Amino acid sequence: MKDHIITLQDGRKLAYIEYGKTNGLPVMLFHGTPGSRIWALTDDMVAKQLGIRLISIDRPGYGLSDPKQNRTVLNWAEDVNEIADQLKLQTFSIIGVSGGGAYAAACAYKIPERLQSVQMVSSATPFENEEPPASMCRENRIAFFISKRLPLLLKWAYRAQKKQMEKNPEKYMQGMKKGNRHLCKWDQQFIQTDEDIKLTMIHMKEALRNSVDEAVAEHWGFNFQNISIPIHIWHGTADTLSSIEEIKKVASATPHVTTHYIKDAGHFLPDDPHIWESILQTIIHDADETNKSSISFHTSI
Repeated sequence: MKDHIITLQDGRKLAYIEYGKTNGLPVMLFHGTPGSRIWALTDDMVAKQLGIRLISIDRPGYGLSDPKQNRTVLNWAEDVNEIADQLKLQTFSIIGVSGGGAYAAACAYKIPERLQSVQMVSSATPFENEEPPASMCRENRIAFFISKRLPLLLKWAYRAQKKQMEKNPEKYMQGMKKGNRHLCKWDQQFIQTDEDIKLTMIHMKEALRNSVDEAVAEHWGFNFQNISIPIHIWHGTADTLSSIEEIKKVASATPHVTTHYIKDAGHFLPDDPHIWESILQTIIHDADETNKSSISFHTSI
């Protein structure tokens, strides 16, 4: 897929890849943590068939995007606003997956007037007292603990992973095959084949292309209670990476929310074609309703 680079007003560069229909309904896709603009190695045929233009963006410091010093999650909304201006998008929709869910919520908080639909999928959540919940798998709890208390150690671990991916990718992939026991059975089905594992490695390698620093730079800076527009939350009840109990707290604190809790499903919801299609269909429905409301408003005037 073709990489695109835009230059922001402060001189930073942001990279993105487009999937789906070129002139379709615009939807910005926010990757997880760590992650990158690489959503897939080929086109997204579901998005294409539904007429959706999927714009998958590298956040600052990931992939080909320049870092932003001392950034917060909320700062991302300013970049998104500028990206939309450069792409000449008056309104658009957003999907935030895993760690990207926080960034979707930040946009709902800060630039609601531009958004037609907001989807938080398998989303990360803020922690009470910055402590990961007991319902999260042990591996993730350790990683979050280290990111707050010993960030240099986490960076060292990511550098070691990056080095192995570059020097000995076969060994890295073999390790991935054996290292997924912390995932629920539903998730394990998506990391079984050599092709699945290779794509995961490519995604991680691209995420850490320039630096490992961003993997420990997640600061929120807003409250869900202050989000004024409707959002959709999609979450698997068996998710071991982002706890269902924690996302329920987010849902209860958000004024206008529709929840889609998928029984026995795990973290990798977009990998299920039926769930992915449902998410995209919801975006189409929301966009249609927004357009109807806009037409009705102007007609009444």
